Amino acid sequence: MQRLCVLLFVFVCVTLRSGVEGIGVNYGLLGNNLPPPAQVITLLKSRNFQKTRIFDPNPDVLKALEGSCISLILGVRNEDLQQLASDLTFATNWVNTNVVPHVSSVNFAYISAGNEVIPGQLATFVLGAMQNLDMALKAHNLNIPVTTTVSLQVLGTSYPPSNGSFSGDSIQFLQPIAQFLATKQYPLLADVYPYFAYASNPDQIQLDYALIKNTGVIVVDGDLRYNNLFDAMVDALYAALEKVGQPGLDVVVSETGWPSGGDVYATIDNAQTYVNNLIAHVASGKGTPRKPGKVVETYIFALFNENQKPVGTEQNFGLFYSNMTEVYHINLTPMKN
Repeated sequence: MQRLCVLLFVFVCVTLRSGVEGIGVNYGLLGNNLPPPAQVITLLKSRNFQKTRIFDPNPDVLKALEGSCISLILGVRNEDLQQLASDLTFATNWVNTNVVPHVSSVNFAYISAGNEVIPGQLATFVLGAMQNLDMALKAHNLNIPVTTTVSLQVLGTSYPPSNGSFSGDSIQFLQPIAQFLATKQYPLLADVYPYFAYASNPDQIQLDYALIKNTGVIVVDGDLRYNNLFDAMVDALYAALEKVGQPGLDVVVSETGWPSGGDVYATIDNAQTYVNNLIAHVASGKGTPRKPGKVVETYIFALFNENQKPVGTEQNFGLFYSNMTEVYHINLTPMKN
């Protein structure tokens, strides 16, 4: 009966969908002045966001999402990874607490076991946590993909994109994780930031290339041609996955954005240009040169400027101020066919 309710809910949500295909937004909570979750979900719906991501199973946010039809990436706290990996009962209780009570009215897209912990001390627990969460979900006949989120720091080589390969510190973890994901047909989540690449190397990277402006070809990579850095970074990860034997594994861009303050390159104009060009690029369905015609599911970082993050650019990635007014205008009008 529960499975039937879930299927009916998902069918209704798919039928009502009206947002820009492929675009979601990260909903962070590191602010002491943020609006209550119910108001936030109303804001998301009013702006045609059909997808969101939260970084831990906040019960108030999960409650507010009920019946909204907004699909959700649900994050697992990094500090829970070790126990999830070592104790199936803990994983079962995690699913029973954070997923099962909401599953008939919240559209769970993926569960992310850990955020940017590879490479690092917690990396060794990621695969076990994914496996135990997957088993706990399957015990309830729930087919919610379980994955993890990586930064592009996992790449040892990224230029040109076809040379993309995992670093020595990362490959030992990502090779078996990629095999697990491919076997289950689950995607890998990745945080992709042209801003950081540009800000660390402005003499070698053209600003328009980083901002996804309509430029000519900037990078020639064999038969592939790149006119923006976002595509090049995503394709470098795809190339790395091919090198560990998983050419069919999908990548979901779980974070990307551009700050509007805190740095000389972090201006409102640059942030608005990047985000709106990104939305148009993803919504076009063109995909990347390595994966043409495949929509790159992408989540903008972030919904709000969060005042409890580190001072500087980290506090200035928001699309909205805490009072829910726009930092800059974003175009989320659905594309016309």
